[in-house]
Amino acid sequence: MYDYPVILTPLENGDVMAVFPDVPEAVTCGENASFALEWAKDALHVALAGYVDGHCDIPVPSEPAPGQPVVAPSPLVAVKLGLYQAMRDQGVSQLRLAGLLHCDARQVRRLLDLDHQSTVPQLMDAADVLGFRLDFDLRKKPAATETPPPAHDPVSPCRA
Repeated sequence: MYDYPVILTPLENGDVMAVFPDVPEAVTCGENASFALEWAKDALHVALAGYVDGHCDIPVPSEPAPGQPVVAPSPLVAVKLGLYQAMRDQGVSQLRLAGLLHCDARQVRRLLDLDHQSTVPQLMDAADVLGFRLDFDLRKKPAATETPPPAHDPVSPCRA
């Protein structure tokens, strides 16, 4: 939903810079590509929170080039961004959403706060009154990032 392509550029000092063409406010560096991508998650989060705080539309991610890395916010944050953008698209204010949800406006502000741990039922209710259905899916990771399960995990509570 919000998988943003990232451009990694080696710097003269050996660090790697990560920039997002669709979110120019999100820029960071790391000592290598792996660290740059890790820091890029935080940079993207902060930049997207700035869009929400500034009452701006959330940028639509462009299609990544083949093999280009992408960074996405956490699933909870992605849902919050989707709800926020749906409100903007429909012209629904936070006060109006609070009325539709029969709750206090402070609860809606927390619901849209990317750093607040909202509950799934709260998000589902908000999606419902905005005309959406919140679904979850579990997808296999791409082969390049797969890690095999441990051969033996003696502390697993699921062992029969």
